[in-house]
Amino acid sequence: MRILGVNDQHNASACLVEDGRVVAAVQEERFTRIKNHYCFPQQSVAWLLQATETDPEQLDGVAVASEHIPGAFTGTDLIRSYVEGDRVNARVRRAARRSPLYRVRRRQRRAERRAEARAAGLPLERLAFVEHQTSHAAAAYHGSPWDDEPVLVLTCDGQGDGLSASVRIGQAGQLSDPLATVKGGSSLGSVYATVTALSGMVPLEHEYKLMGLAPYAPDSGAQRSFAQFDGVLRFADDGLSWERRDDVPHLDHAYGYFRQRLELHRFDWIAAGLQRFTEQHLVTWVENAIAATGIPRVAVAGGVFMNVKANQRIGQIDGLDDLFVFPSCGDESNAMGAAFERHTSLDGGGRVQPVDDVYWGPTISDAEVGALVGDLRRDGFEVQRPDDIEAAVAELLVAGQVVARAKGPMEFGARALGNRSLLADPSSVEVVKVINDMIKSRDFWMPFAPIVRAEDAQEYLHNPKGLRSPHMMMTFDTRRSDQFPAAIQPYDRTARPQVLHQRQNPDLHRLVTLFRERTGRGVLLNTSFNLHGAPIVASARDAVDVLQRTGLRHLAVGNVLVSKPA
Repeated sequence: MRILGVNDQHNASACLVEDGRVVAAVQEERFTRIKNHYCFPQQSVAWLLQATETDPEQLDGVAVASEHIPGAFTGTDLIRSYVEGDRVNARVRRAARRSPLYRVRRRQRRAERRAEARAAGLPLERLAFVEHQTSHAAAAYHGSPWDDEPVLVLTCDGQGDGLSASVRIGQAGQLSDPLATVKGGSSLGSVYATVTALSGMVPLEHEYKLMGLAPYAPDSGAQRSFAQFDGVLRFADDGLSWERRDDVPHLDHAYGYFRQRLELHRFDWIAAGLQRFTEQHLVTWVENAIAATGIPRVAVAGGVFMNVKANQRIGQIDGLDDLFVFPSCGDESNAMGAAFERHTSLDGGGRVQPVDDVYWGPTISDAEVGALVGDLRRDGFEVQRPDDIEAAVAELLVAGQVVARAKGPMEFGARALGNRSLLADPSSVEVVKVINDMIKSRDFWMPFAPIVRAEDAQEYLHNPKGLRSPHMMMTFDTRRSDQFPAAIQPYDRTARPQVLHQRQNPDLHRLVTLFRERTGRGVLLNTSFNLHGAPIVASARDAVDVLQRTGLRHLAVGNVLVSKPA
């Protein structure tokens, strides 16, 4: 059985699920080079069908995430929508949504989305729309490693289809109806997005910058800002849902409210207070849900759970035995969730296979690299074809060089997991400045992350529950952090690791092994291979373009090593 999953909104994406297993998936931004591209993923769908040799008529179903979405928007549109959310023109638009005309507009949008699917060659008679929070919940549950045990499934994001959070139970391959939901106007995610906009950043994109800044604030300042968030949301009597306080406006339109409350607060105080509020709210919610259901295994998805520091706090809850965070669990993963839900609902669909690795994207082929070699040599680059590319890269890393690695199938989602990564020896913090000056231009407070082999994880990470972290979806306290100071958060000494099993990426695992054999240190610094603010590179040509435009000196692309003259 073949199901094509589509997310045609923020960070558009598509995937193909065959007999319950994701066989290919990609985000549209990797082709269009527009960060978090909001659109119907035409190029992604075309690539999926071509790469898997699938005729659209062979599809048993097409699952499109979200029953309703507004028209496309850009980052600039997002900032404007939050900043101007409480102005007169925005109030008029909100009033229109309560009129009969809005039902007409919803029908128009449904027709437009179906027309885009038809233009992509997809069979409309097999197309179904899957509710937004259900898509997130299906990704979390069906992607989780648990089989027949009951699973507590939580979703939390900005909002979609009028809801911003849900509680469900998954068991024996099926999701329950929601035990509780939270309306969009009381969205925890919207609080974070609004403060991101208030900080002069792009909501639904730069929240991670506030999270990264939070540890730098003094406790007194953090508590002062926290007090301005505390009590904005209040839990229902059952503890499974919440709503905003009576004097708090709809949280999509609360820019003025928070601006007034946070006036004269320092930037780092605000970040720390917001992060403290978010962590405390989520921990209380998860504790309440575990107590209400008696289920200690928790699977989560939705953009709020991209907050890796909050996930660490959730993982430390006494009553929680195990935690699964769907990899890159923002709206991009709703392509998988919608496909999973559709697969299990069709006759003969059966179970979905748990998600292990996420190397689901286009592969860099030898032919693709070979087509670039002649031009590179003419432009003065040194091009080598070493017998062992992993050994050659390891030697450069041991010598203190930064190496970009673009090899094999591209990883899905926001995290670079070694196949489209910048790699370095993390034993000296000086490499952080080198990478930032060379290519990344990251905000000075943002930490990089480590790759650690699974067999070495206990040596470097404090993880008493043995929680999984193959996709960089939570932070941990560290051990022996003096061996990798460039890949930790220096103020609280946490790290967001990629814990790598050999089966997931044998070549990358071998590279880390070779580095350890030469240095005695089993950790590499890993950060995404991209220009600041641009999508992660996808093709060999993308990789070479970044090499040419930046101070980067070494690129391992496929099995070829490209270097600039010293």
